[in-house]
Amino acid sequence: MPQIHYAQLRYLSIFLLAWLATFFLTRSVLLVTHLTDADGGLTGFLSIFGIGLIYDLAFLLYAALPLAVYLLLCPRRFWKHPWHHRFLHALLGFSLFVMLFTAVAEWLFWDEFGVRFNFIAVDYLVYSKEVVNNILESYPIYPLLALLAVLAVGTTVALGKYVAAAINAPLLPRLRAWTGLASLIVLVTLSSMALGQNFPRDLVGGNAYQRELASNGPFQFFAAFRNNELDYAQFYAVLPEQDVASLMRDEVGEPNARFIGSDPQDIRREIDNPGQPRRRNVVLVTIESLSAKYLGSVGDKRGLTPNLDQLRKHSMFFNNFYATGTRTDRGLEAITLSIPPTPGRSIVKRIGRESGYSSLGHQFKAQGYDSVFLYGGRGYFDNMNAFFGGNGYRIIDQSSVPEADMQFTNAWGMSDEDLYTQTLKVADADHAAGKPFFLQLMTTSNHRPYTYPYGRIDIPSGAGREGAVKYTDYAIGRFLTQARQKPWFDQTVFIFVADHTAGSAGKEDLPVANYHIPLFIYAPGFIEPREVSSVTSQIDLAPTLLGLLEFDYTSTFFGRNVLRDDTAPGRALIGNYQHLGLFDGENLAILSPRRAMRRHDDALGFSHETNANSDDPLLRRDIAYYQGASHAFKNGLIAWKGRNTSRDMVSRR
Repeated sequence: MPQIHYAQLRYLSIFLLAWLATFFLTRSVLLVTHLTDADGGLTGFLSIFGIGLIYDLAFLLYAALPLAVYLLLCPRRFWKHPWHHRFLHALLGFSLFVMLFTAVAEWLFWDEFGVRFNFIAVDYLVYSKEVVNNILESYPIYPLLALLAVLAVGTTVALGKYVAAAINAPLLPRLRAWTGLASLIVLVTLSSMALGQNFPRDLVGGNAYQRELASNGPFQFFAAFRNNELDYAQFYAVLPEQDVASLMRDEVGEPNARFIGSDPQDIRREIDNPGQPRRRNVVLVTIESLSAKYLGSVGDKRGLTPNLDQLRKHSMFFNNFYATGTRTDRGLEAITLSIPPTPGRSIVKRIGRESGYSSLGHQFKAQGYDSVFLYGGRGYFDNMNAFFGGNGYRIIDQSSVPEADMQFTNAWGMSDEDLYTQTLKVADADHAAGKPFFLQLMTTSNHRPYTYPYGRIDIPSGAGREGAVKYTDYAIGRFLTQARQKPWFDQTVFIFVADHTAGSAGKEDLPVANYHIPLFIYAPGFIEPREVSSVTSQIDLAPTLLGLLEFDYTSTFFGRNVLRDDTAPGRALIGNYQHLGLFDGENLAILSPRRAMRRHDDALGFSHETNANSDDPLLRRDIAYYQGASHAFKNGLIAWKGRNTSRDMVSRR
């Protein structure tokens, strides 16, 4: 058996011990800063570090493999050369810099999302320009990098004599080198088969913070590459197809709907609204990261949203409205397609499979509207241009707006004011042409680095989330003031809704309160101001809007018109890539990989968690939505086919 006194193994051990120390310190710092949230006691903390060590070692097996190949197979004459000794010292220094950078990156990612690296971090690599600019504008990155470099160099110098001693130790015999390399490959193979994103960290138990702390960020990052999509039937609890079909028709059926699909699980149906269509213009504003908790009318005392607080008094306001997910693409997916958040990557970002769906844009376009998606940033981000362009919209984004028309830009795009200015231009042009418009916006200002035009509000630009929220509110107030002067205002419905909250992390896998967002529907003289208290989801927005306008249409929507007197009890669909939930206003059902089923009773209060099974009515509803959505996506049941006007409309299911 090879001994630690051999040069290659001693040098490799210095590398691995340095990485292990960094992982330990990273986990410790995150734990100390979230002691109250983790709340695991001595046993819980030991589990965090014990399971964490397993993940740390698993990652180091992968990371050490290429280095081990080089060290063990390096020719002896190269090994002994002075330049090679200098190279090995420099390699250690570079490794120390990388590990320190990784630790800081993990801390910043945790600060933003409350989790270790996951799908989001992988996605950020794809949109490196926006992410890098965001980091540069949010943090003193160059001084920080310089500090990390100084620490790496200093540590390398401090370890110099130990590295020199390792390099000058006896070399491992060739046969033992090959044996050691083969053993490492076997260990890597076994690790890849035994460990995953959820196992063994799920053995920690406790709350979500404990499971995240037990993880290893780099391990989770690379695991996310191969698990960016999850097959529902393979990983989650299922029901017989006939049960799913029956449950879903009960969920979305209305007296004025007739199901027309040949597949029992196809919820495609003809919607026959009783009145004459009301061809109102629609401006649907999706606001970046606007949690309901920031509204003064919801209880915030900082005075951040005076315009939205006034708007609530004159709008139909949904006070129990919930986002489906934690990212912009999930919010846009739910609002546009009215589909629950299928596990893994959103439909918006499934490149090659992101177009041709029965979308809100297609519905309005079929009614003769100009359907336009306006985005404050560049639409290649999150695959937005491909998704909206392939689903009935024309696109206006930062790249299509002249520089002279943008007063302020940051890493993510133009300011909300500039976006609203472009919106007014499009609305004016369509009105002049006598064409009704459906304008769907996505703002960017309420996002780190939280910068915006100077002098608009009393909080300095870049000071933090509070300022960004207040500027978001200011821009909305300014936009509505300008819109009221337009000849098309009286014929327009304005909708303001968030894409997701400012932060969804919590002690639980799906902390319901952290998915609570506002929804305003504002149209003086058309929409009577009132409060809607039923539990409502982003997937309900599209059918509710089309119901307000009394359009007849062919629906593939998993949501429903919540304003009907005969609608089913409210519920919200919420998820976070892996965990899939249904909240009925009191209790929460959760589906997880490995076919796990749980429920949280009193989800907004004490939130008592218990294991459950598919006999539980709440779990059955949960399964039906997500199994049905996965089936519909895989089998093309949510494809746009237009409306067959020859079909007779009947007022029955």
